[in-house]
Amino acid sequence: MAADPKPDWLCCLPSSWSYGVTRDGRIFFINEEAKSTTWLHPVTGEAVITGHRKTPDLPTGWEEGYTFEGARCFIK
Repeated sequence: MAADPKPDWLCCLPSSWSYGVTRDGRIFFINEEAKSTTWLHPVTGEAVITGHRKTPDLPTGWEEGYTFEGARCFIK
């Protein structure tokens, strides 16, 4: 199955926003007017593809990840 050429999160980006992708596949958003970036979608407030995982026992906006050394960490 081919990837969706225009996913939902891309369709609803405000006009002054664009996105980028890091080498490890994480998506970030660029506010062209404010010259700033964020990991969170400007409309939904959620991360799109982070390389980390969300779990139901974490507060909204938090994800669980691991350092390169294997230590568990939490990311907001």
